[in-house]
Amino acid sequence: MIKSRVPRHIGIILDGNRRFSKRLMLKPFMGHEWGAKKLEALFDWCKELKIKELTLYCLSIENFNRPKEEFDYLMSIFRKELKKYEDDERIHKDKVRFNFIGRLYMLPQDIQDSIQRIIEKTKKYNKYQVNFAMAYGGRAEVIDAIKKIAEQLKKGKLNINQINEETFSDYLYMKDEPDLIIRTGGEKRTSNFLPWQSTYSEFIFLDCLWPEFSKEDFVQCIQDYSSRERRFGK
Repeated sequence: MIKSRVPRHIGIILDGNRRFSKRLMLKPFMGHEWGAKKLEALFDWCKELKIKELTLYCLSIENFNRPKEEFDYLMSIFRKELKKYEDDERIHKDKVRFNFIGRLYMLPQDIQDSIQRIIEKTKKYNKYQVNFAMAYGGRAEVIDAIKKIAEQLKKGKLNINQINEETFSDYLYMKDEPDLIIRTGGEKRTSNFLPWQSTYSEFIFLDCLWPEFSKEDFVQCIQDYSSRERRFGK
């Protein structure tokens, strides 16, 4: 693998937790626990391969319509994992900056508070970055950006002639664009994930469910990416 061809920024759609749980004949939502544990391994693989940034699709706006028992279970996992990240010395040793994108105000207040604490504790780190897309929807992100721009126009702080792709990107939840997006779970669609930022991203769709995703799968994705010629529309 050519070092220069390793993607700097990878996005992952973490799909297949519920189907994995069904295979084990458990309640479908219990698969999210295995999915959360897989992230620890993923962070280690990225560090080993010198991948600097990750964006993880963890919770969509549509997921808020899940049955209450499943949604509450998901929130309990988030609470536990966020608390773990708050106290994990490896985060500080490796200088990992944590960022969260989405309509975070939709989340329970205690989870919002935990998110803000992690952001504050890691805001000065710049060696690695992990973006968690929570209460996220790509169309919602675009609408929210348009509203912010409209407000600036209304206040006279922005001129309509200043609006271009670069300006619009400044009002999104996240400006960085993934080089590669991986989706596990067998579905071959983007499901409202980073529609603006992924315009020129490379995509890989895998049949394996997220809890089954292995280091070998990850390395194969990186090798696949490294063999492609990125044209950026040219």
